[in-house]
Amino acid sequence: MDAHPQVHHDLTLARAALDRGEMSQAARHLAGALAHAPTLPEIHELLSRLAAGSHGGLDLFPLDAHAPAGRVAAHAHLLAAAGRQEDALALLAAASGHTPGVDWAGVPWVSDPVLGGRIDPDSLARTVMRLCTAVGDPAPEATAIPLRPYLTVVRHAVDAHGEHAMLLGAGSALARRLGEAGLAVDWAKRGARSRPSKLGEIWLGYAYRSAGRIPEALAALRRAVLYDPDDLSVYADVAATLADLGRLDEALDWTARALERDPKFDCVVHTAHRLRYRADGDVAHLIGLADYIRDHPDDTHEHTDLDECCRNAAWLGGVPVGLTRLRPGRSTVEAEPSDDAVARLLRVASAGWPHPPAAYDRALGLVLVEPWELLALLGHPSVTRAKQPGAAEIWACLGLLHHGTDEPWLDSARRRLLLGLLDGGVDRVTQAALFALVTYAWVDPAARADVAAVVAGRFTEVAGGPHARAVAELALVTPELDRSTRELAAATIRVPAVPRQRRRSYLLRWLRK
Repeated sequence: MDAHPQVHHDLTLARAALDRGEMSQAARHLAGALAHAPTLPEIHELLSRLAAGSHGGLDLFPLDAHAPAGRVAAHAHLLAAAGRQEDALALLAAASGHTPGVDWAGVPWVSDPVLGGRIDPDSLARTVMRLCTAVGDPAPEATAIPLRPYLTVVRHAVDAHGEHAMLLGAGSALARRLGEAGLAVDWAKRGARSRPSKLGEIWLGYAYRSAGRIPEALAALRRAVLYDPDDLSVYADVAATLADLGRLDEALDWTARALERDPKFDCVVHTAHRLRYRADGDVAHLIGLADYIRDHPDDTHEHTDLDECCRNAAWLGGVPVGLTRLRPGRSTVEAEPSDDAVARLLRVASAGWPHPPAAYDRALGLVLVEPWELLALLGHPSVTRAKQPGAAEIWACLGLLHHGTDEPWLDSARRRLLLGLLDGGVDRVTQAALFALVTYAWVDPAARADVAAVVAGRFTEVAGGPHARAVAELALVTPELDRSTRELAAATIRVPAVPRQRRRSYLLRWLRK
């Protein structure tokens, strides 16, 4: 039996309720047990007993928009027991879409070959496509394993129904998500051959990409464009595939052609910004993408282009390597921070973030920590010992951004506090304060000119010194930084590691030149 103590408790209560004839109570406990152990035989035995005593038991597990997944799964199993496996599978897939890492479908009736033979292939294709929209591509391993029973159903259905184009295409989409690239290609090829169409070529193109067969993927996607020249999402796919082949100029040409048709089409805008950044490394493209995301919260689907570009990049995606040390005696206030303030900062202070606007949003919870406590937490042993060096300081400074947000930026207390942290030499608190200023410039275009001036001024002060690189990394991710400062920052990053006196003379010669 499942070791989860709640399962034992729910089963005990469900048995007792059944013995008393309290079917609604028994149903509630069984739904709770299913959420923790969806394949446990004892639960399904009690479900069968409940169904026998309640005319099928379906009314005991009502479905609504907010029904918990355990109740949905229970309803599905009772439908299957009543001979309605097609409807049951759709409900079970809905539960899997809600929590893909739970083994909702690992029960005998789902993997029974009989189900694949009797289920309507169109209905199964729709169920699989809905499931795919809720699953990563590829799915994480912990998610892929519980979803494999659905792939088994498709295998059985394909064996029974032959060359059904929609079923083969949807099955291909699921197969590639679950790491079955070869099967995905086979099914997509059969589907496209059975009924040539734009969607069939798209499925085939994606399958080829999953299998690493990029030239063939490109050919399939080009054929998809011929079916529907107005579908700009395919233009974005072609561009991304060309980029994977190293043909970046052609890829950018495809995005330009699509943007001429619709300059605000979300898939193309995301792809274009990502590829432009890949072409020249100018962070302005990522800032432009962040602005687009902020101004268009209702995109057709979730995009990951900004996350991918920022991942593992200094400051864009997390705490950079080699932060400067705290200056000796670095302290901003004499009061000790409260235990609650320490706990709140530690809950937030991760070493990574998807991109600067996401870091700003994550810091919102620190609005419940007073500004003086955030200042007191800078360099405080209670947080610096518990986190990667620099993480606590970064998040404390990001937290300051959420105080007094009703004040105009230039006259705000949050700006004044962060500027105050820039006094003196460069250390990790200085870097954290600068990053908070830069992050605010990402989320508020009205603050960009001011922040750019601050960063440029600070970089000018340290240029040629031992901390020039530390500030240069921040300068390169600052919106609207002037060109000359950006070029000097880039040159500073490229300076080879040499002894201090030689490095300084190198920079001086570069500046004179």
